[in-house]
Amino acid sequence: MTGVAMDPKESLIEYPSEFPIKVMGPTHDDFASTIHDVVLAHDPSFHKGKMEVRPSGKGNYTGLTVVVVATSREMLDKLYTELSSHPMVKIVL
Repeated sequence: MTGVAMDPKESLIEYPSEFPIKVMGPTHDDFASTIHDVVLAHDPSFHKGKMEVRPSGKGNYTGLTVVVVATSREMLDKLYTELSSHPMVKIVL
């Protein structure tokens, strides 16, 4: 069985569409609001109702699921890059 190489410009995502992103970082009072501001800069329609907050079992970390309206691959790439490089963020999925 041989695989078919996909053109990197092609996408399995149809744009625009709602796209969940998981963000995790050490628990901090301003974590959710800071991530909200970062996401809002890339998706002007984003609001806190599109964010789910989950503390870790011991409370040392906070996990967020944010649902953005992805308008392009470029938009998602820029958002992932900014989130991943943010000092409050440990991991982005």
